[in-house]
Amino acid sequence: MSKNTFPKLHNAMWPGLVGKGSPGAEPCIDLDTMLNLTAAAEVDGVKFDGVDLFLFEPHVSIDASDDDLKRLADKVRAKNFVVGSVVAPVWPPTGGGSAMGGAEEREKFVGQVRKACRIAQKLRDLEIRPYGVVRIDSACSVTDWEKDPKGNTKRIAETFKEAGKVAKAHGERLAAEGEICWGGMHSWKYMLQVLEAVGQPKVVGFQADMAHTLLYTLGYNASEHRIVPDKFSWEPGKFHAAMVKMTKALRPWTIDFHVAQNDATVRGSGSHDKTGRHCLATDPNGKLNIARDAGYWMRDDAGKVTKKFKHICWDGCMFPNDVMGKPETWNNILSAMIQVRENHGWS
Repeated sequence: MSKNTFPKLHNAMWPGLVGKGSPGAEPCIDLDTMLNLTAAAEVDGVKFDGVDLFLFEPHVSIDASDDDLKRLADKVRAKNFVVGSVVAPVWPPTGGGSAMGGAEEREKFVGQVRKACRIAQKLRDLEIRPYGVVRIDSACSVTDWEKDPKGNTKRIAETFKEAGKVAKAHGERLAAEGEICWGGMHSWKYMLQVLEAVGQPKVVGFQADMAHTLLYTLGYNASEHRIVPDKFSWEPGKFHAAMVKMTKALRPWTIDFHVAQNDATVRGSGSHDKTGRHCLATDPNGKLNIARDAGYWMRDDAGKVTKKFKHICWDGCMFPNDVMGKPETWNNILSAMIQVRENHGWS
């Protein structure tokens, strides 16, 4: 068994909510159930260290009172967990607004970040959250962004700057999620343009998800930034070259990291706004060698462990409820996380 004790291993709670609860979809999985499933996982005496939270009902209200948050902290502590990163619900349907929208929409976006940072800071004060960031995205579609790429990127950056001021005042950092469905963040180069325009690397950084960033190399939703050759059959050398190029550009900005698996397919409708398909850690169609490929993000150009992340989190959005209810799902995921820490962690 590895002697490495860092980074700490977390499970995301939002797979119980994302893609759930809407008409025709499976019901949400409540927070207590997600905590219990996570707490039950164990591999060779090793268990998850904590959880990352989605600040969205029915898990955690973005308007939670101090008493609500104390109860939440007690609930998490009872499982011998801590809280790491939290997701701010910045999207219009949840009370937020497009980061490239009009003044009112952008004000709503920053307002949701303010509420999320308040919760994040309160959880620190309650000594249940020793590390982590507040996660955001642009809360707008690729198709809308494409109507004015230069202007929209500028507006997104300006909104992120304002949100960054809020985060800094709360002692927090914001991590912008690199995912191909978010306008202005749907390729590695567009994401880099936004981050450089914000220009606050100590406050506003990048959140890398192994499943989503894999699609960056393939140029989904932004073929102009495809890194692998057009006729690509997952040749190891070509895959390695693409990952090195992408992570060299984005790793300096990366402040939050999701371990995940992907089969290089997307879900969505139309020609845009498709997003990555998270797979089980043991999926035979998975294109990633999880234990190896996490190193592209967790080691520097010279191959040295960076120690930038005090915790890493598994993201398994869109898993069916029956799959999430199986103990072996979480044991297999935990096993993959342990291997990542063994390969790229420290003590």
